[in-house]
Amino acid sequence: MSETKALITPPGADKVLARKRPAAPARSARQRVGRVLLYVMLIAAAIAMLIPFFWMVMSSLKDANSVFSVPIRWLPDVFVWQNYVEIWQESGLLTWIKNTLILSVGVTLLQVTTGSFAAYGFSRIRFPGRDALFLLYIATIAVPWQSYMIPQFIMLSNAGLANTLWSILLLQAFGAFGVFLMKQFYETVPEELSEAARLDGLSEYGIWARIMLPLSVPAIASLSLLTFVNTWNDFLGPLIYLRDPSLWTMQLGLNNFVSSLYDVNFGVLFAGLVISVVPIAIVFLLGQRYFVEGIATSGLKG
Repeated sequence: MSETKALITPPGADKVLARKRPAAPARSARQRVGRVLLYVMLIAAAIAMLIPFFWMVMSSLKDANSVFSVPIRWLPDVFVWQNYVEIWQESGLLTWIKNTLILSVGVTLLQVTTGSFAAYGFSRIRFPGRDALFLLYIATIAVPWQSYMIPQFIMLSNAGLANTLWSILLLQAFGAFGVFLMKQFYETVPEELSEAARLDGLSEYGIWARIMLPLSVPAIASLSLLTFVNTWNDFLGPLIYLRDPSLWTMQLGLNNFVSSLYDVNFGVLFAGLVISVVPIAIVFLLGQRYFVEGIATSGLKG
């Protein structure tokens, strides 16, 4: 056996292999160092992003004179929990939250429905000019809303929808980004499923509702999360269309709460800001896994 091995192995091969063996530990050591540096950079970036939120939460528990003290005091000397009671008592916070939830949930449902339905037509139904129409529709993403918000306001005012929640719902019921996101996902679904459903007598509406939607949960979650957060944080739309205080959203209400006070208690204001961030944080934490899956695996594929 040893003679056979000696015949197979060329002369000097053992020395070459001996020189190459130490390279693997060195390479693995470099990988560990690179991984540690990557983790350090990610932790530093996470801390840099979380510091403003930490300061906001701590400021909501300070008295009015301690929020902008110099030097900065990260932790309050006395935790003023009364700030959260005062923001509820001195403002229409409950009304603002209700209106913002109505708009955020309503716009999210509308954009998911219209975006997924239009995306199905662009990805599965063939008609003349389909690709050109899709590119033209997606190109509207590059057009800033400020360039056509005045004609929109005139149209909705003439329709009697200004100063109503319906104006915001109709403005944001359709979104080109949602169509693009859902279409990119639908194109990853095998078309044989649609063909088999058509042979079984299922209509296009049935294919969309019973096949495509159940398979596109990650993309729907991504679109829902992005739409909900954007609508919740929207300030310019409610500022233009909602003049009645009973229709104000969180962002508009907090802005007017500050401007209506002669001596602003920033501790109370930051308490309101913390309350406004909590729903977004909850939604993001619940949908984070689906959001990452929808974006990374299919949502932005070309």
